[in-house]
Amino acid sequence: MRILLIEDDALLGAAVRDQVSADGHAVDWARRIDEAEASVAGVSYDLVLLDLMLPDGRGLDFLRARRRAGDGTPVIILTARDRISDRIEGLNAGADDYLVKPFDLSELSARVAAVARRYAGNPNPLLSLGELQIDLAARNVTRAGRTVDLTQREWALFEALVQRPGAIVSKAHLEDRLYAFDREVESNTIEVHVSRMRKKLGANAIETVRGMGYRMARR
Repeated sequence: MRILLIEDDALLGAAVRDQVSADGHAVDWARRIDEAEASVAGVSYDLVLLDLMLPDGRGLDFLRARRRAGDGTPVIILTARDRISDRIEGLNAGADDYLVKPFDLSELSARVAAVARRYAGNPNPLLSLGELQIDLAARNVTRAGRTVDLTQREWALFEALVQRPGAIVSKAHLEDRLYAFDREVESNTIEVHVSRMRKKLGANAIETVRGMGYRMARR
């Protein structure tokens, strides 16, 4: 996923960025609300991690403004404010989840994955596509009972495709997935990775839809 992290604390922000990047997601980090507003104006994000107390305003005001503008991007609040009333206010403002600092980074990874699955329309982390058995939570895929070893880049692309099996995913969306790995994505990067994935997953596992993108075959 392409994730926007809005956090002004340098140490926590770096830790969250590194954790989420290690999970295979591309991360843009904004330290202020004005930086976040500039980011969402130019990029379509899959998820936002939002601190509430920022140098130039409140995260809740940013969230409410995005919702009023019709932005349905999932949002997880990361904050030290732990009162019940704070949580209610955050969720009522449009957040999808609320995580109180300090938190375990593994729990953050699990919550990011859970929110992403819900938005993809399939909260079940276990998928079966033909001879592929997939556990999105464990980041594991087997083919005819044998484990398939995917690199981080390949998993990032694979996850984008399997979250909506049968749906076409554009090349531009897949390139966004690789943004964190390669600051400059070469024009044929996606084709190279898809070719390698077909060798591991099966020649017919990923279909090319000319001029539109790629999709996972259902069988």
